[in-house]
Amino acid sequence: MNLSVIDLVVICVYVLVLAAVALHVSRERTGHEKSTNDYFLAGNSLPWWAIGASLIAANISAEQIIGMSGSGYVIGLGIASYEWMAAITLIIVGKYFLPVFLKQKIYTMPQFLEQRYDHRVRNIMAIFWLGVYVFVNLTSVLWLGALAIETVTGVEPVYGMLFLGAFAAGYSLYGGLKAVALTDIIQVVVLVAGGLLMSYICLDLIGDGRGIFAGFTELTGRLPEKFDMILSPENPHYIDLPGISVLVGGLWVMNISYWGFNQYIVQRILAAKDLREGQRGIAFAAFLKLLMPLIVVLPGIAAVVLMPGLERSDQAYPALIELMPVGIKGLVFAAVVAAIVSSLGSMMNSISTIFTMDLYAFYRRDRVQSHYVAVGRGASLAALLLATVCAGPLLGSFDQAFQYIQEFTGFFTPGIAVMFLLGIFWKRATAVSALVAAVGSAVLSLLFKLLLPEMPFMDRVGWVFALCLGMAVIAALLGSRPGAQVNSVTLGEVDFSTGRDYNLAGTGVALILLGLYVTWW
Repeated sequence: MNLSVIDLVVICVYVLVLAAVALHVSRERTGHEKSTNDYFLAGNSLPWWAIGASLIAANISAEQIIGMSGSGYVIGLGIASYEWMAAITLIIVGKYFLPVFLKQKIYTMPQFLEQRYDHRVRNIMAIFWLGVYVFVNLTSVLWLGALAIETVTGVEPVYGMLFLGAFAAGYSLYGGLKAVALTDIIQVVVLVAGGLLMSYICLDLIGDGRGIFAGFTELTGRLPEKFDMILSPENPHYIDLPGISVLVGGLWVMNISYWGFNQYIVQRILAAKDLREGQRGIAFAAFLKLLMPLIVVLPGIAAVVLMPGLERSDQAYPALIELMPVGIKGLVFAAVVAAIVSSLGSMMNSISTIFTMDLYAFYRRDRVQSHYVAVGRGASLAALLLATVCAGPLLGSFDQAFQYIQEFTGFFTPGIAVMFLLGIFWKRATAVSALVAAVGSAVLSLLFKLLLPEMPFMDRVGWVFALCLGMAVIAALLGSRPGAQVNSVTLGEVDFSTGRDYNLAGTGVALILLGLYVTWW
């Protein structure tokens, strides 16, 4: 055990405070039973600050902190494009997608697909997302989190996964989305504080105690190749971040699919008090995304100097925790745990929502609300247990787990992006065209992977998106009469206007993003 008594006290205080807050916010008025709206959408009561914090807490987890730090160790600052491009994507989501989803009054993204297309599309995508959330997302968070715990404490990964799973289940199963979202405020504060302290101490060590600016200057001077945002074709990691394609290619498709159509991300926005509150939360999250590379990428680059020669790049962040002073080590470790359990709680809640509202409720109609809530809790627990069993065999052999996750999801995101974008903005899109996009995405991605293995997966995502878009349009034109589908979205009834504060926030994010890329081009 490498944690001191003080570190353990810090961790225990964090766990107890989080549990107490979760229990407090989960309490119901006397005589009131949780409805599905209460459990899955927090009673549509979330304020902007809870939405923004919860978006980041759901997103930043072991795959980002551990996996992206590992990619920072190998690739450098270029991997931060995933974070910085996400910021501008969030602004687009708040402007053009959120108004449509709130108008439709949906619980889940598959529910929107049924409203727009038909029940076949809803069922297929519900089953698909359940599989991805359990066997990709939950497993990666559990495994990488257990790796961090093993590095710091020496505890075997299986016990680390059991601890993380029990912790996440303990505070999220009873309270539902409200407990998850409101405790995410604590999670994000701990995450940001611990992450910034980690970066500060690493830079100070590199600068021989002369401060962070001296350390950063030393780091950029010793490792200039790690600070290229746009990689040249000669770079050995070009296949992971293919140059200008980061700005104009497949990364846009992946970001729009993730931030705009991903259930465990969008669900907390659907729980907003109203449209304006949801948009303010999105703007808050966008600014936090600009900050994230300081927390998840910079330590990985610093580890090249402080911890050279690591056997696995994903050991970078956990190994750096060992360098932290007593007390700070406990806080940084608590930040990692905070990121992991908040994402686990978010994923579990979204899994239960999709299973209950999209699949179970269709075959078991007219049950009381408390029955569906109980089914949702059971689905969460079952998914967690299954992911715990599968995590080691699925991810134990991968070096850069973050890149593995991105490439795997990249097989399907082009088709998902096409079916939603056409469903929202093109009246003639049909259920058949949506299914053509979904199936075509997987088939074309596999063909590109087999026939053109040297093609960067981000470029592959862009090309597959373009081909799926063309195939879906052709299928719709061949299979329908001219004019709108009966169940198309009536955009004329959607309020796409945004307030002055949102417009200023969007402009600020765009200008900061421009400055970052100009500086580190």
